[in-house]
Amino acid sequence: MWARQNIIYAYIYTYDVYRLAYEDLLSWKNSRHRKPLILEGVRQCGKTFLLKEFGNANYDNVVYLNFEGNDELIEIFRPNLDVGRILSQLAILSREKIEPGKTLIIFDEIQFCSRALTSLKYFYENAPEYHIACAGSLLGVLMSRPYSFPVGKVDRIRMGPMSFKEFLMANGEGELVKEMDARLPTDPFIKPFTSRLEFHLSMFLTIGGMPAAVMAWVENRDINEVDSVIDNIIKDYEKDFAKHATESVQKLTLIWNSVPEQLTKENKKFMFGHVKTGARARDLEDALEWLIDAGLIHKVKSADPSRLPLPLFADSTHFKIYLADVGIFRRMAGLDSTFEFGNAEGLEQFKGAIVENYVLNEMICSNKEVPFYWRSDGRAEVDFVIQYGGKAIPVEVKSGHRTDSKSLNEYLRKFDPETAVIISMAAGEDGIIKKMPLYWAWRMQALFPKAGAKAASDRI
Repeated sequence: MWARQNIIYAYIYTYDVYRLAYEDLLSWKNSRHRKPLILEGVRQCGKTFLLKEFGNANYDNVVYLNFEGNDELIEIFRPNLDVGRILSQLAILSREKIEPGKTLIIFDEIQFCSRALTSLKYFYENAPEYHIACAGSLLGVLMSRPYSFPVGKVDRIRMGPMSFKEFLMANGEGELVKEMDARLPTDPFIKPFTSRLEFHLSMFLTIGGMPAAVMAWVENRDINEVDSVIDNIIKDYEKDFAKHATESVQKLTLIWNSVPEQLTKENKKFMFGHVKTGARARDLEDALEWLIDAGLIHKVKSADPSRLPLPLFADSTHFKIYLADVGIFRRMAGLDSTFEFGNAEGLEQFKGAIVENYVLNEMICSNKEVPFYWRSDGRAEVDFVIQYGGKAIPVEVKSGHRTDSKSLNEYLRKFDPETAVIISMAAGEDGIIKKMPLYWAWRMQALFPKAGAKAASDRI
């Protein structure tokens, strides 16, 4: 474990932008059962940058090939999918030597050449000694036509926007993160740095985790530049609706634009009727699923904690929808960049929704799974419920220092869980309730004694 930890922290201090997916790439490279890799993710989440940095650090050379607008490259895959011929022509095209195990071949924007996507099957079957990693937006890879996706013949890693841990690293807080990874939230060692962490969290809730927005902040400390970057990303996503979507662009846009408004309502259950007056689920659910598959939104289903496993008994008709990035959430909601520091009337509702969205994204990044939520006949709602160690654990989110929760109290009376979690600006324990600061959300599993040590070691 320590050898792996040293490799990771060596990477952290070598590059400005640390990504958790780097660890997954290391595991992929060293696997005896390695297949061609597809690094998936929403547009502009840093896939290409990470693959190049990974290749430069771990291979003798990198052959980078971008399919977008590259007719010469696309032509190589037209005649047939003979991997020997393709490799020879790729070496000529790139003017680089391609050696098994020593060269990382990067296929970027692979969705622009569906035959290249299909060819991964033959690379796996006939030339597994070559290391091939592909980057492509989920929007494009999902819709790549007319050739078939190589199911079972590729490894897949999904990236999202930067997490808060990655944001801290980008802001020069590597030593602080290293200590947080090794300690529990109640450890007094971190207390002197509380104000610094709270400031960084406020900025993360404002900026979000899109790498271009984060680097605009890190390099220039100009929030107006950050807003301009995020606005352009939103426009690019909306253009992609028309470029790749099989569903009605109007339906996609209506659902996409409704998410911030629906999350700020007291009842956060997603209502198709709030997307468009008179709309029914059957009219819009295909477009909703398209946005989920594209990685732009997350669907959190309602579940009964008394019925395990949660995924098997979740209620698909009652769910909440969140955005993949809180910076995008803020801009789509029309919130000024100072919202996190203000106390104007109505802001608390928006803060609560964005903080809840932030915690969800952190949980997905850490656990690779979307949690559930619990609602009791319209009277009470616990923000999230996770299944861990064969138990259902309620997770309540608060945007400030107050941790009282009528909904969580009702949950405790009804289900009598062994453990419950409140994520807020406070830390400590109150009986079975464990309190974790918002700025430590990525380490939530460390609160659970039986699995905490393993969960921590899995991420370092």
